[in-house]
Amino acid sequence: MSTDRIQYLKELRAKAQLGGGESRVSDQHKKGKLTARERIDLLVDDGTFEEIGMFVQHRSMDFGMEKQRVLGDGVVTGRGKIHGRDVFVFSQDFTVFGGSLSETHAAKICKVMDMAMKLGKPVIGLNDSGGARIQEGVVSLGGYADIFLRNTLASGVIPQISAVMGPCAGGAVYSPAITDFIFMVKHTSYMFVTGPNVVKTVTHEDVSFEDLGGADTHATKSGVAHFAVENEVECLDGIRRLLSYIPSNNIDDPPFVAPTDDVHRMDADLDALVPENPNKPYDIKEVIRRIVDQREFFEVQESYAANIVIGFARLGGDSVGIVANQPAVLAGVLDIDSSLKGARFVRFCDAFNIPIVVFEDVPGFLPGTDQEWRGIIKHGAKLLYAFCEATVPKLTVITRKAYGGAYDVMNSKHIRGDYNAAWPTAEIAVMGPKGAVEIIFKKEIDKSPDKEAATEQKVHDYREKFANPYVAASHGYLDEVILPHETRPKLIKALHFLRNKVDSNPKKKHGNIPL
Repeated sequence: MSTDRIQYLKELRAKAQLGGGESRVSDQHKKGKLTARERIDLLVDDGTFEEIGMFVQHRSMDFGMEKQRVLGDGVVTGRGKIHGRDVFVFSQDFTVFGGSLSETHAAKICKVMDMAMKLGKPVIGLNDSGGARIQEGVVSLGGYADIFLRNTLASGVIPQISAVMGPCAGGAVYSPAITDFIFMVKHTSYMFVTGPNVVKTVTHEDVSFEDLGGADTHATKSGVAHFAVENEVECLDGIRRLLSYIPSNNIDDPPFVAPTDDVHRMDADLDALVPENPNKPYDIKEVIRRIVDQREFFEVQESYAANIVIGFARLGGDSVGIVANQPAVLAGVLDIDSSLKGARFVRFCDAFNIPIVVFEDVPGFLPGTDQEWRGIIKHGAKLLYAFCEATVPKLTVITRKAYGGAYDVMNSKHIRGDYNAAWPTAEIAVMGPKGAVEIIFKKEIDKSPDKEAATEQKVHDYREKFANPYVAASHGYLDEVILPHETRPKLIKALHFLRNKVDSNPKKKHGNIPL
């Protein structure tokens, strides 16, 4: 082979590596943003990235585009390894046409998504794009639709993770929305269907980019973002950490990590963690951390609907999904937002063979006209549907309250809970003692000369009978009543026992979840 041909290939590679050129790379850095290739280098294991489609160029000949043809066409695509496991990546390059999506740009993304599906590997999208390339018109819109279809078909088959690391507007937001997890970077990324200018024209509202669709907005108000991080390095580290808990596809088991934390470890402090006063809050995260391996809990959607806690951890080296009511926020009550948050997480875990561990302390569903008019019935039913549908190992520990329909919803024995245990502090009843007494003994109390004393006595009697786990245990609705400090070894033994569990749902195209 001639040296000229070798040199020409080297020059083309060097040109492709430059993206939109040094000045635009410098502008990217001034904004506190990394380039598309720098992001990939930080994301994947050192030296493992193999690029696909480096020399692709757009085919547009209108509006002077024939004179502006850049190698790679605004997106870097390829494969690499994270923790030694294969992944596919696409990283949009804002230095090339603002990262805008063209026909060929979309085709590159679709190619790696197709390969990921064939090989059963995760797809990670690093989004930094001004949207559809206007010069290409409907062709660029068609490219978005091609991606959306693949996102949908891949859902539940391979993990899909999106990082929004710059602008993401209009139709571009729907691809991340279909994926399993969304990371956003504070102050440099945003997502919205219509921008501030359109909002002002249509609704006369003045709103900034950050308030309309920034990372904090989507992490706290809309729930669109699962993680809002301080910078791009933290974002890419978060993706790597997330992948350490989840399998490569819906056939594989989650990654096992040999435990260095004693599987028989017991924590005596758990015995005193739930207050004697049933109305006093405590932090369920402290319960979780004291039970899981190395006290490491990778929380998801931490700032949204904080009355329910979701995330990943390990028990005896096995990856598990945690769903827990949080009595420190709204007394752990279930409402619309927490139901949606919990339901989607349960369905992800079930799709990817990740056992679900529930810590339950729930006084019921949130009452009020706002919740009823916004559809708490159908939204609460989504969480119920998700637990009923799940066939992975499902374990529940009732730490305190399990009242009303919320008892049923939170992975009760009746909806195929595999291992259901309760602490001695558990209260399992149709409703709280005071409310129950006011209904059951209303006439008797009304006739009493001292209504307050009569009510207190009836509440005491009701609590003695139902504010404990033993009635439920006598019916077989609980497998065990355990001491809090025993929880870790009990859960690990149950998980080990359930490792080869096989369950199924009736044959159907798909269910009709109450959307």
